Amino acid sequence: MGTDYLIDTNVIIGYLDNKIPAMGMKFLSAVVDETPAISVISKIELLRFDTAQDIIKVLTDFVEHSDIYPLDNAVVDTTIRIGRGNKIKLPDALIAATCIVYDLTLLTRNVDDFKGLAHLKVINPWSLMDTE
Repeated sequence: MGTDYLIDTNVIIGYLDNKIPAMGMKFLSAVVDETPAISVISKIELLRFDTAQDIIKVLTDFVEHSDIYPLDNAVVDTTIRIGRGNKIKLPDALIAATCIVYDLTLLTRNVDDFKGLAHLKVINPWSLMDTE
C-alpha cells in the first residue's frame, strides 16, 4: 500500500503532528506502516530548516524510513512538460512529475496546486470521510 502513494510535505507534517482528522490518520497509518514514499523535494523541505533537535530527530527518522524518489531524467523531462503547460510552482511540478512517472497517487492537502494536471491522481487525507 505504501508504495502506491507519494506523501507530500504538508501531509507528513500533519501526520507527525497528529493534525489530520481520524479517517485521514487511519488511512495514512496504513500507508506509513508499509514503507512510505516521498520525493527528494519533500526530504529537502523537511530537513532544510534549523529547528529544535527533537523535531529534527522525528523528521530525520521519518525520512530515513521512507523510499525517496530521486530527480532522474524521466522526472525532469516530465516536470518541464508540466511547467510549459501549467501555472505551477517548481517544487509542486517536480512532485507531480514524480507521481506521473512512477504511477503514484499524491497525498496532499494542497489539491488546488495540482488542478488540471492530466494523469495525476490526488487524495486529500483531510477530506476522507468515515464510511462505516
